[in-house]
Amino acid sequence: MRVRSQPGLTFDDVLLVPRRSPVRSRGDVDTSSLLVEGIRLHIPILSANMDTVTESEMAITMARLGGLGIIHRFMSVERQAAEVARVKRAENLVVENPYTIAPETTVAQARQLMEEWDSGGLLVSDADGHLLGILTTRDVLFEDDGSRPVREVMTPRERLVTAPPGTTLAEARRILHRARVEKLPLVTEDGRIAGLITAKDIVKREQYPHATKDEKGRLRVGAAVGVKQGELERAEALVAADVDLLVLDIAHGHSDHAIEMLKRLRATFGGRVKIVAGNVATAQGVRDLAEAGADAVKVGVGPGSICITRVVTGFGVPQLSAILECARAAREVGVPIIADGGIRTSGDLTKALAAGAQTVMIGGLFAGTRESPGFTVQRNGQRFKLVRGMASLSANMSRHDSADVDPDQIVPEGVEAMVPYRGSVVEIVRQLVGGLRSGMSYAGAYTIAELQENAEFVPITLAGLQESKPHDVHVL
Repeated sequence: MRVRSQPGLTFDDVLLVPRRSPVRSRGDVDTSSLLVEGIRLHIPILSANMDTVTESEMAITMARLGGLGIIHRFMSVERQAAEVARVKRAENLVVENPYTIAPETTVAQARQLMEEWDSGGLLVSDADGHLLGILTTRDVLFEDDGSRPVREVMTPRERLVTAPPGTTLAEARRILHRARVEKLPLVTEDGRIAGLITAKDIVKREQYPHATKDEKGRLRVGAAVGVKQGELERAEALVAADVDLLVLDIAHGHSDHAIEMLKRLRATFGGRVKIVAGNVATAQGVRDLAEAGADAVKVGVGPGSICITRVVTGFGVPQLSAILECARAAREVGVPIIADGGIRTSGDLTKALAAGAQTVMIGGLFAGTRESPGFTVQRNGQRFKLVRGMASLSANMSRHDSADVDPDQIVPEGVEAMVPYRGSVVEIVRQLVGGLRSGMSYAGAYTIAELQENAEFVPITLAGLQESKPHDVHVL
């Protein structure tokens, strides 16, 4: 039995000490940070892989803002892969494999495919891939006869504006503007479809210049996998869907079965995909996961707002102390760490990064947003969204056949709760990043690395915490 001599600290236990700063405007600082080798985020924020936080809508928004979303694994393999594919198709430099339909497809079938694929236009082609026409929403919007073949309502090939493969975005922009059309099929000399450029993708590229994208101009996305039987097949499906990041995520990541699964993932995929592993709360946990092949390590055991692991098991490390310890080990082994859990304010975000995290994962704070997949409920005239820990009773029951599982045998380590509806996650991220920028200016730091180098923490008392908040006034 051992007892550490120093008490564990979390975010409310400390403040960062202001220092002389050359930063004249918070707009001058650079909030970008390394997630894993080869993937740098404009903002150091990830949305958590919880089933009430991140599916494709949240992941798309986070990537456009310059962060990243991690799609949860508590769904079928096929659906999770489809969620990844939806993110990857949301934006492109060039859509390499655009959706196509046969000319004999009925209007009713085309409408269903447009809804299923979330697409406003489908290319019509023959069996050999030759372009025959294009079908858009307006072609079928007021068509009463759903049995008509699309060849009768599409815009035929001879009336389409097309371009050859290799057309640049600048050239495509001029063509689309001149022709007043929204979709530009790329067609080979023999008439085969080679790709598609859309006005929507060009506009999104201009609207979100700092979006997190891959080398093909597609939004980046991560997805979670577990350690049980069948999870390797899940990982294979996700990699086939072009996922950028696999997150091996279990409550106790510093365990033999987590390390064994990490080694299997690395052996299976080599360098084809980046792998994050966790969660851990100690330096040795970081070292062991890095040695087993992790490109980054997730830090945090029990700090989340809906996690009760520490209450149920008695185990955990206060989050700031965990980050400080794990960051030292991470620098030794050359992997970044992700601080996962406990972030309630932009001040917490700044402290987590100052302590050594390269990025931060957020769950509960994002759960009440429009982009999260949780259910919305009304209570006393106010809107709420449901959120649950992934080790809660309902989450455990939902991922097992309830007929084969005795609820009395499940010991939950998370709770189900409601959080106020908070509008779009865009506004929350802007507030977080704005606070981070201000915090970096107080540290005299232009970059996250300088923030970490300049950071000095001072422990505070409960009186100091109270003094930090509004006091002796009635807040409006």
